[in-house]
Amino acid sequence: MNDTANCDGAIALGREVLLHEAQAVRDLADTLDAPHFGKAVEMLLNCKGRVVVSGVGKSGHIGRKLAATLASTGTPAFFVHAAEAAHGDLGMITVDDVVIGISYSGTSNELLTIVPIIKREGAKFISITGNPESSLARHADVNLNVHVPFEACPLNLAPTSSTTATLAMGDALAVACMHAKGFTKEDFARSHPGGALGRKLLTHVKDVMRTGEEVPVVLSGTTVLEATREITKKHIGMTAVVDGDKKVLGIFTEGDLRRLIEQRGDIRGVKIDEVMTRTPATIEPEAMAASAAKIIDERMINQLLVIDGERHLVGALHIHDLMTSKVI
Repeated sequence: MNDTANCDGAIALGREVLLHEAQAVRDLADTLDAPHFGKAVEMLLNCKGRVVVSGVGKSGHIGRKLAATLASTGTPAFFVHAAEAAHGDLGMITVDDVVIGISYSGTSNELLTIVPIIKREGAKFISITGNPESSLARHADVNLNVHVPFEACPLNLAPTSSTTATLAMGDALAVACMHAKGFTKEDFARSHPGGALGRKLLTHVKDVMRTGEEVPVVLSGTTVLEATREITKKHIGMTAVVDGDKKVLGIFTEGDLRRLIEQRGDIRGVKIDEVMTRTPATIEPEAMAASAAKIIDERMINQLLVIDGERHLVGALHIHDLMTSKVI
């Protein structure tokens, strides 16, 4: 068989696997047991401790992902390997916790070994299985059925469609709890401070703005030549113009300087007040850095003056500052 035929066969099989797994998730949506799913969500919402997810093998991998998704969407959770639980880790589980045990067959010996101890402790127990008549399902306070008619594996052996269905069920649980708790983008950002969304939603202008001697500023009445020296010294392509109380009166940029030279030639006697922009773009230090980025983008500028509620100059912000902090 030539390489083209091999490639075509691989593509056809890959497409078939994706379709099988997609169908498994669609079937799961159609057969979702409303009373059981609703009870499971209620148990998670009423949990006073932590959600403990457990499983072994492929189910354990899915369990780790479910615990991570729950934790990042407002439901404190962690994963405990069922085998390790029987050798000491069971001490992590308290009466205030809810345990989610994952086993597609519902006959995992490792999980069945620890279920009586979980029940004796008084913790609630949710099982996710593909067999509602299994031992694990029967011992659970509520069972979520993720049965699939067949695996996407051509041998109907390797966990494929079943693990996809279990993963989707876990996501459904986490998102339902997230919605019920009124979890917001800001809440999500607080648990993901290192991510792009976290930086956009948690970084304020005051966190990235330039202050003190880094801020280019001249007084009203200064000559353009003196203002140019300040621009050159501070390296952000502009200077603020303020009165004696440091209230912002305007801004003068390198672009303004180039245009002024083109128009007048000799600028030695020109005062800054004559040529400054009297309506500069400004922002307050408590504003989100993402808002500053939006202003810079919409007005097609490179700098912002940072002012307080009485228009006193408190800082300056350059587009490079936002790039360095990875807000944009």
